Amino acid sequence: MAGKIAASVMCANLGNLEADIKKLENAGVEYVHVDIMDGSFVPNFTFGTDFCEALRGMSNLPLDIHLMIQKPELHIAAFKPRAGEYICVHQEATVHLQRTLALIKSFGAKPAVALNPATPINTIEDVLADIDMVLIMTVNPGYAGQKLVPQTLDKITRMRKFLDERGYQNIEIEVDGNVSFENAKKMRDAGAEIFVAGSSSVFIKELGIEEGSRELKKHIQ
Repeated sequence: MAGKIAASVMCANLGNLEADIKKLENAGVEYVHVDIMDGSFVPNFTFGTDFCEALRGMSNLPLDIHLMIQKPELHIAAFKPRAGEYICVHQEATVHLQRTLALIKSFGAKPAVALNPATPINTIEDVLADIDMVLIMTVNPGYAGQKLVPQTLDKITRMRKFLDERGYQNIEIEVDGNVSFENAKKMRDAGAEIFVAGSSSVFIKELGIEEGSRELKKHIQ
């Protein structure tokens, strides 16, 4: 199965967002990735609940909502999760991870858990039955345009083996951070299946969204 693109709306032209979303649709992108940052878990602020609702009104593309926030369990209901959407929380951000994942599932959305570059993969062993996806951060979260943390490529390989050996071949691996064309090929070879695409690929100004998306798809087949 070919890899899938989750285009990072943080890198879109927010002054002409609907036009950019239509270009993503035309290019066959599978998800719109929305980074939610609280200025505490990560040193940056971004979008909120109203922004997600506005995106739903612009497109039928499912959202891939990445909650980079402390105590996400207090705010999940406000995002009105929908069937077909991913809601991803960080292992490092919530004390009661299993309860938080179960809450996401209760809304009909697909629960996912993210791991920062320094977080060991075995920290999610006891919630594998509760997730549909694991997100491996290939940069430290908070900002676009960062360089790949090299050891995360091996982490992708180890994560795929970790999941498969425990009978969770159905859990997808998403990667987020410096997903350039070159890095995407390496990530795909390591076992990644969903690629958060931003300023290193889909949103390269010189290429344009549709050409950038098509080029990325060539590298994640």
